Amino acid sequence: AAFDSISATVERLNAKPCRQAITLSTTPAIAVRWLVPWVCLLRDSHPDIDLRFHTSHEPVALDGVTADIAIRYGDGRWPDLVAEKLFDNTFVPVCSPHLGLRDVAELPKHPLIHFRAQAALSAPIHWASWQKLANVPGLDVSAGLVFSDETHAISAAIGAQGVALMSRQLIEDELREGRLVQPFGPEMEGKPFHLVYPESRRDDPTVRAVREWVMAVPGGLCELTG
Repeated sequence: AAFDSISATVERLNAKPCRQAITLSTTPAIAVRWLVPWVCLLRDSHPDIDLRFHTSHEPVALDGVTADIAIRYGDGRWPDLVAEKLFDNTFVPVCSPHLGLRDVAELPKHPLIHFRAQAALSAPIHWASWQKLANVPGLDVSAGLVFSDETHAISAAIGAQGVALMSRQLIEDELREGRLVQPFGPEMEGKPFHLVYPESRRDDPTVRAVREWVMAVPGGLCELTG
């Protein structure tokens, strides 16, 4: 009996911890440019959690099969879901400093860079809506480069291929480092990003761990408000 007890204790000590997988759904740009650089924080605090990314520009079911938790762009009202605001979404015209663009009147001389997500039902701010506010003479908002991925549009702007209308929160590093500049306004407010998850899973330990990680990622509302 004594040897059996020792054997059982050794087995418990050597047993691998139970791993938990959780799927977070968000846009490709939010995943790549905001979350992925900080996955190490979640891994360090919860090494037993396997985080899986599901990238889409449209909401998906948070049914525990397609996804468990999500970051969504919208007004924060989704039935049966907890929605916690992460950050505002301000769209600004940006370009490479190598273009030498300073005056909005010179904008029609440069190609526009567009982001249009394929099959997206809810489009973000685009050049046509910006032009209604700015009313720049001679600006053709239907022309230019078109990308279905925000990260590609940002890369094209950095490469001096034109002027992009982008969420400032996604290009803060490039603006701070001078790889992109905002030569003029106006700025436009889009709908903010929220962290959402089912009300029924509010106390789920894995959901709570990922929530705490997202809220602690630099650049979010928690950091901005201290």
